[in-house]
Amino acid sequence: MKKDASLGLVCAPADLAAVEEIVTRSGTSFGKGMRILPPARRDAMFAVYAFCREVDDIADGDSAHEDSRAALQAWRERISALYRTREGRDALDRVLLAAIERFHLREEDFLAVIDGMLMDCGAPIVAPDEETLDLYCDRVASAVGRLSVRIFGTPEPVGDEVAHHLGRALQLTNILRDISEDAERGRLYLPRELLKRFGVPTDPREAPYARGLDGLCRVLAARAQDHFRKAEELMRRCPPATIRPARVMAASYEVVLGALMRRGWRNPAAPLHVWDGWKKFRMLLAWAGLPL
Repeated sequence: MKKDASLGLVCAPADLAAVEEIVTRSGTSFGKGMRILPPARRDAMFAVYAFCREVDDIADGDSAHEDSRAALQAWRERISALYRTREGRDALDRVLLAAIERFHLREEDFLAVIDGMLMDCGAPIVAPDEETLDLYCDRVASAVGRLSVRIFGTPEPVGDEVAHHLGRALQLTNILRDISEDAERGRLYLPRELLKRFGVPTDPREAPYARGLDGLCRVLAARAQDHFRKAEELMRRCPPATIRPARVMAASYEVVLGALMRRGWRNPAAPLHVWDGWKKFRMLLAWAGLPL
C-alpha cells in the first residue's frame, strides 16, 4: 500500500494500474487531460471514468453481458455495497472506495449515472418529451459532473451548479453531433415538442432528412450555448485550480458546437470541420488558465 497519501490515493499500485488500463483501453483523450490534476485527484477521476466506461459499455451492448438491464442493476447493488460495507471486490471497487472516502463522493450521483444508462437499455429512446430529455442529460452528464467537481475541489454549492449547466451543455452537444449515428441505432434524442414544432418526423430513419431539422437543431444549439455561458459565469467564481479540468472540457466541446453550427444540420452525416489542432490547443490552454 502507498504510505504517502499526497502521492495519490492510498491503494495498491496494481489496483491503480488496473483502473488506468481501463481508461487507456477506451482510446479516449480523457487520460491525458486529467494529467493536469494532482495525483490523488487524477487517480480518483480515473476511477470515476472507468466506472462510467463500464456502465456505458453495458448500456450500449458493447460488453459480454447478455442481459444489460440485469448487469446495470448489479452495478447499482455493487455501488450501494461500497457505501454499506466499505469493502471492494476488485481493483475498480477498491479505487472507487478510496476516491469516495477521500473526496466525499455521493452515492446518489453514482446511482443517477446508472439510472441514465438504464434509460438507454431495452427499447431505444425515441423523441422523449422535454422533461425526460432533461432528466437524461442530468443523469448521464451532470451527475458525472457532480462527482467530478468534488474531486477537483470546487467549492460547494457552486460546483454543483457548474455541473448542472456544463453537463447539459456537453450532452446537448453530443446529441447534436451524433444524430445520424444515433439514428442508425434506432435512437432519436431530439425532444418531441420541437420535432412537432419544426415538422420533423419522430421516426429515427426519417428525421435526419427532414427539412425542419436544421431549425430544430439550432434551437437546441442555442440552449447548449446558454448552458455554456452560465457555466462560465459560475466558473469565474471558483478558485482557478479547482475548475481547470472543467474549463478544458468546456473549451473542447464549444469547439465542436461551433463547428456544428457552421456546418448546420441539412446533412447531419456530413463531415465536421473544426479549427486546426494548434488553434484548438491554444484555446484549451487559455481556458485552463495555463501558459500559452
